[in-house]
Amino acid sequence: MAKPNYSFEKRQRELAKKKKKEEKEKEKAARKAAGLPPIADEPDADDDGVDSGEAAGPANPA
Repeated sequence: MAKPNYSFEKRQRELAKKKKKEEKEKEKAARKAAGLPPIADEPDADDDGVDSGEAAGPANPA
């Protein structure tokens, strides 16, 4: 049986990711040029569902 070529598979994933990112940037630029609002399909990186440290740890009453 043939060995899997992991380097080739990784390169293909990287190329697909790069192509998707370029298409997204192109669409974003087109929307900006047309004066349309950006699409909010992903939450912000800092918005992980936890308020700024309030619910992160146990409360210290002292």
